[in-house]
Amino acid sequence: MKSLTSRRARAIVVALAAGSLALTGCSENKGTSTNKDSKKDQKEASAQSKPVTYGDAAASTGPAAEVAGAKAGGTIQVYQEAGLSHLDSGQIYVSDAGQISNLIFRGLTNFKEDGKGGVSVVGDVATDSGQSSDGGKTWTYKLKDGIKDQNGNEITSADVRHTFERQFAKFIFDGPPYIRSWLAGNQYKDDPRKLLPDGGYGEKHLPDSVLETPDDKTVVFHFDTARPDFPQTLAMPGYSIVPEKTDTKEKYDKAPVSLGPYKISEYKVGKSLKLVKNDQWDPKSDSVRHQYVDGWNVDFGVTESTQTKRLIADQGVSKNAIQFTGSVESTQIQDVISDPAINKRTIKGYQPYVMQLTFNLDRVKNKTVRDAVTYAVNSKSLIAGEGGAYGGDVAPNLFAPTLPGYEKDYDPYGRLKTPQGNIEKAKELLKDVPAAEKKLVFAYGNTEQGQKRKVAIEDALGKVGIDVVSKEVDAASYYEQIGKVKNPYDIYITGWGQDWPSPATVVTPVYDPSLVGDGQSNYSHIKDPEVQKLIDKALTQEPTEAAATWKEAHKYILEKVNPAAPLWYTKQFQLYGSNIGGARYSTESSYIDVNNLFLKS
Repeated sequence: MKSLTSRRARAIVVALAAGSLALTGCSENKGTSTNKDSKKDQKEASAQSKPVTYGDAAASTGPAAEVAGAKAGGTIQVYQEAGLSHLDSGQIYVSDAGQISNLIFRGLTNFKEDGKGGVSVVGDVATDSGQSSDGGKTWTYKLKDGIKDQNGNEITSADVRHTFERQFAKFIFDGPPYIRSWLAGNQYKDDPRKLLPDGGYGEKHLPDSVLETPDDKTVVFHFDTARPDFPQTLAMPGYSIVPEKTDTKEKYDKAPVSLGPYKISEYKVGKSLKLVKNDQWDPKSDSVRHQYVDGWNVDFGVTESTQTKRLIADQGVSKNAIQFTGSVESTQIQDVISDPAINKRTIKGYQPYVMQLTFNLDRVKNKTVRDAVTYAVNSKSLIAGEGGAYGGDVAPNLFAPTLPGYEKDYDPYGRLKTPQGNIEKAKELLKDVPAAEKKLVFAYGNTEQGQKRKVAIEDALGKVGIDVVSKEVDAASYYEQIGKVKNPYDIYITGWGQDWPSPATVVTPVYDPSLVGDGQSNYSHIKDPEVQKLIDKALTQEPTEAAATWKEAHKYILEKVNPAAPLWYTKQFQLYGSNIGGARYSTESSYIDVNNLFLKS
């Protein structure tokens, strides 16, 4: 998932979303910690990589367990810098919209946390996490009784079918690609949309051999190969249910229909979002969510420095406020950690994202240039801009510590030994490179964080003789802009974390040559046949056997192709108001867990 969802279970992006992109990597950061602390963090991150378990009908039955001390009433204030790129669930693949999704959408399955780092998949609209047959090629779901959308329409298998058929529509371009690709199978591997070009909006539907709805309460998915991770895939926000009767196609992105505990009462794009209680949501049908507060007010355009100042001051409405996907601003970290009363109002955790400087291989064709940039980039400066040891650790490779198969000592470009950049090595590589190839256009998000990253990249690459031309991009549409195949940029910072604990959810979406296209997550446009061969091989193997193939693919990608320079592994450090109750770190989202929050008074 784009950092943008722990994508332990999503991206997302993730990628940290472009919305959480932040000032200068040059400012002094006193909020440092020791190497011992980083090792402790990575040990905790490794604990997050344990497999997700699948829950039965009992685990999927609501209501959710009560949160200790929880009270009803009031409105939670949310501070967020960048606006939302999408609200259509089919387009959601970044963390900010993923947080909103927890409040307003429901899918066939969902993730359930035990508060101790453990995560399971349970039935959400479905009665359980799913029943597999035919060696894992077939998955059957029964729907719970009485699940209704905000308009009182009961959800049936036709709505589920429609949700997955519309994934094939051309206007759905920014969400997760997995299930569309899996349903299309090998026959339409090069272009899965050919299976259902009109996205189910015409007379044709997906054939029963692919997606079957024998009655109003039953949905059966058929794949051409085993999909053991399917329940986790379904739990991603991008596969939340879209009721057929109220689908308005492209317009749905601004006014989606809720099945969750809250619904949208007002949405001013890029400015504000107001949620109120959805009276059609039944807590008895939901084993994960609560409806403690009366509503949520989200203000966009609030910079991370302003968020942090307001939450430190803890006055007025800020007592009822949280950071959504933003973090404590780096220059104010010391103000937070040095005051016990403020520090106790924080959540901290290791995220599954690897931030990297991605090369557009259609434009930066010389691998020598890519290698030189990889040696030159200053991870230390970039991490300082993220909050120092509270914001991240140097990344030696493209796998995060939360990912099964992570090799902490795999460091082909010496990032751990020279985190500030190996200037001499980079200069040596560039000495015979023509001047025209040493001019690179860098895209960055128009946020405080993006500004910091810009300064750090320009400084590091300038030292080795690279002319960086920086271009500002709107943060809300950052991934949409760099996600265009014909984008005008040479390099851009992206982030990705596993959608669930498997290298398949990192290597496949980011480096699969078949996923080069507008809105796809292969941002480097890597098209290497050996990479395709290794991905195809790993996807047909059992997890233990596949692990070696994923490791081989990882090393080939980083050493033989080098589509992206690894920069840092991200950590989360968020602040909330003194009247917020139930705050905890979410292993699944890697942000504050919005499902358990309430106001103390």
